[in-house]
Amino acid sequence: MKPDYPHLFKPLDLGFTVLKNRALMGSMHTGLEEHKDGLKAMADYFAARARGGAGLMVTGGIAPNRQGWLTPFGAKLSTSSEAKKHRTVTEAVHAEDGKICMQILHAGRYAVHPFQVAPSPIKSVISPFKPWKMSRRLIRSTINDFAHSASLAREAGYDGIEIMGSEGYLINQFIAPRTNKRNDDWGGSFENRIRFPLEIMKKVREQAGHDFIVIYRLSMLDLVEDGSSWEEVEQLALAIEATGASMINTGIGWHEARIPTIATVVPRGAYGWVTKRLKDQIKIPLITTNRINSPEKAEQLLQDGFADMISMARPFLADPDFMAKARTGRSQEINTCIACNQACLDYIFNRKLASCMVNPMTLGLETQMPQKVKPGFSGKTQSAPIAVIGAGPAGLSAALELAKSGKEVHLFESSKEIGGQFNMAKQIPGKEEFHETLRYFTTMLEKHEVQIHLDTQVSAEWLLQKGYKEVVLATGVTPRIPAIEGIGHYKVLSYIDVLKYKKAVGKSVAIIGAGGIGFDVAAYLTTPESADDALEQYYAEWGIDPTYQNRGGLKKPEDENVPRKVWLLQRSKGKVGQGLGKTTGWAHRLTLKRRGVHMWSSVVYNKIDNKGLHITVNGESTILDVDNVIICAGQESLSKLYEPLTKAGVRVHLIGGAKKAGELDAVRAIREGYLTANAIE
Repeated sequence: MKPDYPHLFKPLDLGFTVLKNRALMGSMHTGLEEHKDGLKAMADYFAARARGGAGLMVTGGIAPNRQGWLTPFGAKLSTSSEAKKHRTVTEAVHAEDGKICMQILHAGRYAVHPFQVAPSPIKSVISPFKPWKMSRRLIRSTINDFAHSASLAREAGYDGIEIMGSEGYLINQFIAPRTNKRNDDWGGSFENRIRFPLEIMKKVREQAGHDFIVIYRLSMLDLVEDGSSWEEVEQLALAIEATGASMINTGIGWHEARIPTIATVVPRGAYGWVTKRLKDQIKIPLITTNRINSPEKAEQLLQDGFADMISMARPFLADPDFMAKARTGRSQEINTCIACNQACLDYIFNRKLASCMVNPMTLGLETQMPQKVKPGFSGKTQSAPIAVIGAGPAGLSAALELAKSGKEVHLFESSKEIGGQFNMAKQIPGKEEFHETLRYFTTMLEKHEVQIHLDTQVSAEWLLQKGYKEVVLATGVTPRIPAIEGIGHYKVLSYIDVLKYKKAVGKSVAIIGAGGIGFDVAAYLTTPESADDALEQYYAEWGIDPTYQNRGGLKKPEDENVPRKVWLLQRSKGKVGQGLGKTTGWAHRLTLKRRGVHMWSSVVYNKIDNKGLHITVNGESTILDVDNVIICAGQESLSKLYEPLTKAGVRVHLIGGAKKAGELDAVRAIREGYLTANAIE
């Protein structure tokens, strides 16, 4: 059968080996690299993705020496004893007919330990320490360490390596004038600044052999001041090709760049143009990357000649069977990565193991969690039907997992569509990807024969009358209404009024509550109405120059025609929105700042009347003369079913917002649905 995506499934011949398709599972640190028994969990994790059809995979970054550690006692490969332990991973991958490369990454000044080193002693904004300037002798020994680590990777059974030369890590620090202020033969001229990566590549080929995949990840767009020019990128790519690289991977943006490059706000395939610009200049295969999360987008980029291979990291975290589903005509069943970063990158930067919001069954849990669905299983068990009340994220997750294990599931939802809070989230500019999660659940609930009852309000009496003995309560939340004088004034709206019921909002607005919902509402209300292409709008807003006239590919961000004047207010002290995700919160704050949103903390709400919102800020009283006051002050549990059902002897499971209102957390909701379903016999 001819595949739906012929370019994506075309084998890639590297001469000494052939990759079965054009999908690279890109490098992403998971935290398993440093975890006790982490290599065993990594083996399960990568084996699942190999089984799911990834053409080639790359591990998270592994340091070539101690100075290159990202964190103290971080992952490294510098001894044969360490290489031996990695065989657990490579053997598991090869048993599933997969191929895997190990990424060699030296953190340089991005390290978070006091003995970090760099070409010049210039502190990074994302590390607490100032680096030590590398001596010439240390530079030479570091080059040898890269090569030695590559030979050990081969000894460990890896099919190749990826040299991390982008994202602002050590190699990138040598290349860019921003971080290389040396005046010896390792700095100054461009030829001197690229000596370090070229010497590494030559040594790697010398020690690892020519029948070994060597990918060089080249920073094609630094997105920082004093980054590389396009002419330098092109010159380096040609020089890297000449050293014997098997492929060149695209690197986009330094970690310190103040431009979101992988978050949901980034349009799909936004950086394919960078790779395509280099495509006709070199002969070895080129890999493109960043915000490619569907087989359709991957196929289009390949067909249109943007690249020879597609790198997708988080999409394989969200669905290890991404390629298998695409190959067998089941792309609608792909659990799409929505680039929320909430459980992957945010977890990693908070020193937790990475997970996935839409796929709680990941990172070693493939073997740790109960496996209730046997291979080849079809049909339903003879157990009594289970009622799931509420079709928000928690309820959808529980209903699907219960149905997968053979249970007869009845899903009740009081509104006219599934999705709960996701139906509001998907309307926020930059969060349209939530449509994909709802598409996935719709497809899978139908496949597993979940009986869905929309526009149905159920009572405890009705459930008891129907004879349900087991009920999962996922009834979600309702907005919490703060006790403020005048809260019933006609100017007052809740976030549901705005996002769900589309009530008219005036030209000046005060938002009470600066959590995730408050920021979403502020973004929704201040996004300019524009007919511009989403991609062009993204480039303009964030100052990205596709013509690459300046170093780093930067230009001045364009002013936006903001439709409203907005105040975003919070009761607590400190930075507004400090509870937002670590890897995306800064972008949300910067967006609102550029749009002129006033973000105030330590606010006391006095009353609301015809004059507006009366507040006290830092001891000073003022009145915000606004057209509307929008309440985003948290949530309360909605369900009143728990007590009467439990009193009647029904087994009731509380999950999601029904269990704990708090700040909305889809990660927790979906995970609780999954875990609860797997605990029900």
